[in-house]
Amino acid sequence: MPDHDVIGIGVGPANLSLAALTAPLPELSTLFLDDKPGFEWHRGLMLPDSQLTVTYFRDLVTLVDPTSEFSFLNFLVRQGRAFRFLEANGLSCSRREFEQYYQWAAARLSSLRWGTRVESVAVAGDRFEVTCAGGATHTTRAVSVGSGPEPRLPAFAKAHEGRDVLHSGDFARVRPEWKGRRVVVVGAGQSGAEVVNHLLADEHALPASLTWTSSGPGFQPLDDSPFTNEWFSSAYAGYFHGLSAARRAELVTRQLRAGGDGITDELLGAVYRRLYHLDHVLRAGLRHRLLTSRRAVDLERDGSAYRVTLHDEDRDGTEVLPADLVVLCTGYQRRIPEYLKPIQGQLAVRDGMFEVNADYSVDFDGPAGLRVYSQGFAEGEHGINDTLLSLVAWRSACVVNSLAGRQVYRTDADETTVAWQ
Repeated sequence: MPDHDVIGIGVGPANLSLAALTAPLPELSTLFLDDKPGFEWHRGLMLPDSQLTVTYFRDLVTLVDPTSEFSFLNFLVRQGRAFRFLEANGLSCSRREFEQYYQWAAARLSSLRWGTRVESVAVAGDRFEVTCAGGATHTTRAVSVGSGPEPRLPAFAKAHEGRDVLHSGDFARVRPEWKGRRVVVVGAGQSGAEVVNHLLADEHALPASLTWTSSGPGFQPLDDSPFTNEWFSSAYAGYFHGLSAARRAELVTRQLRAGGDGITDELLGAVYRRLYHLDHVLRAGLRHRLLTSRRAVDLERDGSAYRVTLHDEDRDGTEVLPADLVVLCTGYQRRIPEYLKPIQGQLAVRDGMFEVNADYSVDFDGPAGLRVYSQGFAEGEHGINDTLLSLVAWRSACVVNSLAGRQVYRTDADETTVAWQ
């Protein structure tokens, strides 16, 4: 018999949710491995004012088991801060406090192993053998792949990556110097707005100039309306999965523009008000340009500084900006992890990504009874909710039910206003 029923590789919110939902089930033996020394979440972009873009009810467990000891509300109560939190925040929450909640939950789970890097997953008879750095091995009948995304840095910027050319995901880790310097921020999603808001926060440490570029027609708000939010429901996930591959690809592209790549109204308002205040009340002398329909296409060294080339999408021209610091808020990408190389040829893969079933398993051409589950790799099959926090508890519950071979948690579609059928 294998040592475990499932081994989760990578402990972000997705596999942490799976660990929390399997914790009360003695019939399932679980192990979760991560090479970090402890739980970290968005550590490179954990800025002081960063807020969740979803309600804290979309935590590890609540939407499938509100009685779980691993809920965010239980965290608040156990910490003795529930009353003050609700009075201070209502339904919102800072990202830093949500990380504290994740760390609290992780500390209560005995199935987690930190500082353990997985090197390979291979078939060994009727089981998977998971080999870790140092030679330790574990066997299991299922693997939950939750290794997370990598920062997407444009090819033209990779040769210059460092303290003065960096991805937004490294901003808080690198801590670049921006006071009195020419700063260019590329990308007008939530991360770009958070970086800009942070750069403007201290009137005594402002850049000499700030240029913020959007490749789209403006600095667009995140659509947080109720009907758009139904894309982040279990009913819609099932509906979306039943569509043709071509239609799913078309919908993801359109939905990302509305419900995935924008900026919260609160943050847009904060940046707008701050720029007005700096210009007309403080008269800080900050030179700033917010440019739309500009796509960064090149980056060159210019002595101790840089030259950023922008393509003007509206007028089909180019503009070159001098910069001392370039922050690229260009999103993330997912790749099939290297440790799956021994079995990758037996997994259903299309265009470099898993093909994922309704229960988040990936078809595997190997011994019967072995399963590989995808955590965060199924945007093409389940929609834009797959890589976000919105359905993390429901997705993990689907995996738990599949592992257990019975309905441990209710995962049938919740009622929605739109008829997703």
